[in-house]
Order: sequence, then C-alpha cells, then structure tokens
Amino acid sequence: MAKDFDVEFLEYVVKALVDNPKDVSVERKVDEMGVLLSLKVNPADMGQIIGREGSTAKAIRNLVRIVGLKNHARVNLKIEEPEGGRAPRPEKKEMSDIDNISL
Repeated sequence: MAKDFDVEFLEYVVKALVDNPKDVSVERKVDEMGVLLSLKVNPADMGQIIGREGSTAKAIRNLVRIVGLKNHARVNLKIEEPEGGRAPRPEKKEMSDIDNISL
C-alpha cells in the first residue's frame, strides 16, 4: 500500500485537473534509477496537464518528487504523448507574407 502512494497521489491530482478523469492511467516502473511514473490522459486533456509553457507539468513533477522524498525514493514523471503525436503548430507569418494591410 505504501509503495503505491505515489500512484494514488498522481491519479488524484490529475483527475482533478482533466475533463475526462476516466481516461487517466498511471503505470509504475521501478529500477536502479528509482521510480518512473508514466501518465496517460485523453488527448483532449493534454493542454490542461502541460499548462502554459509547461508550468502545470513542472508543478506536478515537483509534487511527485516531494512525495517520493517522503517515502525515500527518487520518483520521476513521464507524460506520454497521445497517439499521432503533437498537433502541428501554425506557422508564423512574416511581414513579407502580408499582402494587404488595411489601416
């Protein structure tokens, strides 16, 4: 029970943030480097988990590390990308690409 507290904590935090809590899954792997938690969420919820400039993901990682320290383990978080990868970013337009400017 105590060894899976990190999984329970991560699921609790992530399910509170996303719109599709039933799609949240966490896989736990232990090796000589420590504990690796792999998080999978609904593709529509990825933006909520990552946050602006990764701030939410960074905060979640910090919380998981703290839980690990309290249990004398090194815990890392890997956020799995949804199938199909990331959506392509829209290209930025340069001043030379703008044809008509209305003032």
